[in-house]
Amino acid sequence: MLAMEDIMVEPPADGEVVDPMAWFDSPGPFELEIGCGKGGFLLSRGRAHPEVRLLGIEWANKFYKYAADRMARWKLENVRVMRTDAKVFVMHHLPAACIDVLHIYHPDPWPKKRHHKRRLIQPPFVEAAVRSMKAGARMLVQTDHPGYFEQIQTVIAGHDGLREIAWEEAGYIPDEDWGGTNYEIKYAREGRDIFRIAAQRQ
Repeated sequence: MLAMEDIMVEPPADGEVVDPMAWFDSPGPFELEIGCGKGGFLLSRGRAHPEVRLLGIEWANKFYKYAADRMARWKLENVRVMRTDAKVFVMHHLPAACIDVLHIYHPDPWPKKRHHKRRLIQPPFVEAAVRSMKAGARMLVQTDHPGYFEQIQTVIAGHDGLREIAWEEAGYIPDEDWGGTNYEIKYAREGRDIFRIAAQRQ
């Protein structure tokens, strides 16, 4: 029987570079979701693609525990959840060329101008993310905030290691892979626009 503790992964120590496959019983394509919340995407993706190895990162302890319990109840042995600072994790703890797909859905937009420096999608983070992506790997980013989306587009376009591709080309299959994140479902009901961008590692 799968327990929450089997799903939870301890964050790395200072200076430690992790081996993502060490968290799973067998190797497979490695996908990382930043800000997994209650695990809606992880659940759908993990069930639809048992061959994929998924790590969800969540900072909010309540959601982190909820997601881990949810994966355990569904007996998803191909999913792990970690509570840590995603920016630090990507920039300092991931080995080069380990990610097949990077999922970033509805990152905190920090809408006030004085807080824009706290936004995740900025050149230093994207540089680290690209370093950790395999050749041909995809990055998928989604937000409901038009101002943040403009910044995301600019940062991604400004990195010569990334090539923008169609969302569908990146492997997004709504009916098969997932029914949307919790935020996406909520915002769709409210009639908000959802902005998406996908890019591929050169």
